[in-house]
Amino acid sequence: MKLSLRFSILFVVLLTSLFFCCKKASSSDESILKGGTTIIVDETLRPILEDQIAVFESDYKAKIVLNSKSEKEASNALIKDTTRIIVLARELNDAEINYFKKVKIKPKTTKIGTDAIAFIANKKDNDTLIDMKDVVSFMKGSTTTKIKGLVFDNPNSSTVRYMNTLAGLENSPEKGIFSFKTNEEVVKFVAENEGMIGVVGLNWLYQPTPNIRKYLANIDVLSVQGIDKNGFFAPTQNNIAEGTYPLARDLFIINCQGFNGLGMGFASFVAGDVGQRIILKSGLLPVRVPGRKLLIK
Repeated sequence: MKLSLRFSILFVVLLTSLFFCCKKASSSDESILKGGTTIIVDETLRPILEDQIAVFESDYKAKIVLNSKSEKEASNALIKDTTRIIVLARELNDAEINYFKKVKIKPKTTKIGTDAIAFIANKKDNDTLIDMKDVVSFMKGSTTTKIKGLVFDNPNSSTVRYMNTLAGLENSPEKGIFSFKTNEEVVKFVAENEGMIGVVGLNWLYQPTPNIRKYLANIDVLSVQGIDKNGFFAPTQNNIAEGTYPLARDLFIINCQGFNGLGMGFASFVAGDVGQRIILKSGLLPVRVPGRKLLIK
């Protein structure tokens, strides 16, 4: 009996040691510039993240799986520990910050640039201007505006949350508001239907997929007049930089890994010179405009 007991204790000790050794080896497989991880991105920002990841993986021994979801789904995945790295068009809210305080993880938030929400309309509508007062009035139930309907990508998306906040609404109105699942579907629908205003992430218009590109000839990107502002402004890189376009929004990489993993390395890369050049080239606004070196002979 004593021999059997000793053998059992020894077996448990060896098994425990093996477990911790394996766990340590597994953790060492990921560093800031190598290994593998998953990043969830707000669907409205997917094109620019695909570009960043492609360059990052070509420069380092890293493999990043990119999943695009609505803003609400992305933030829920962070809380449920499905992922520890997300890219959003907002910072963490108070409830999310309090959650990570409880689990003793300090999120690292890195601002990487600025994009915008864009309004699009069918080219046959022959109107390229829209006043935010009319949009807000329509969302509050007014029938006196010329807007027939607003088309969003997803009821849980960042564009819906942004517009509801702007209009002072807790939830989207049921009348005149339509939603699909992706920005691609919004562009297609507006290109094929007159009288509807599509609400999309600007990144999808500057970096269209093949599925979107064939519809761009049938839509107009509208110039917007802000509430209590004068003048209509298009969602261009210059207008975003000057602060004249009223629907600009900052972009953030939120890393809650709790250790020096790929999340930290990727965020540093995107916020660095190469990553900021990619954002600049995409038509969005980088946090820092990369310098240009002139060779004078």
